[in-house]
Amino acid sequence: MSAPYDFSEFVDTDAPSTSPRAKPAPAEPALRVSIPQRPPTREELDAQVTSAQLRLAELKRQQEELERERAAVEEARRRRVEFQTGREEMLQHLTRGVALLEEGDLTARREAEQMSRSLAALRDSLARIESLDEASWTKDNCSTELTRALTTIENARMEWNTARLKWPVLDGRPDSPAAANPAGAASALPLLHPEMSFAQLCRAGLALTWPVALAVLIALAIFLIRK
Repeated sequence: MSAPYDFSEFVDTDAPSTSPRAKPAPAEPALRVSIPQRPPTREELDAQVTSAQLRLAELKRQQEELERERAAVEEARRRRVEFQTGREEMLQHLTRGVALLEEGDLTARREAEQMSRSLAALRDSLARIESLDEASWTKDNCSTELTRALTTIENARMEWNTARLKWPVLDGRPDSPAAANPAGAASALPLLHPEMSFAQLCRAGLALTWPVALAVLIALAIFLIRK
């Protein structure tokens, strides 16, 4: 019995194949099956609520922290502005105050020196007036002593009037600029108006010089008597 005939024996496997290769059939897309979603359970809802509360708490904490930082920055800014404003204000006030007090101190020193001189002059005049002793006068020297006494009194009156012009407190008046400024005190003297008549000028001159004129007349009388 003969073997079955095999056609593969006559096929050259080394020869290139001329028949086109069959393309693979495209894969059919998988069918998407829509599975209905189930509603969340109570445990899942509770977990979502807890998570939302935690996020809200964290946001609130961050907000509070930002508020504290903003308040700290605003406080620092306010203090900085207060420092700059206060520094400029006190620099102006203190500079002006130092200048005024230095000027006042210098004026006070001048016033103290002038007051010291006025005080010494008044004390000297007081001592001279207190030394006048009418009981020690005799008939022979009465006229001379009287002239000397009147001259002493007139000198004391001049010192007193000068001190009154410089120091208004001697008249019971409050301090005035004239007390600190002798030139101002001198300007307080009545000035002769240029339109005054000759008679008015004579009366004004007599009012200012009568004590000196009286002393000169007394001295002249004593001189003539002794001559």
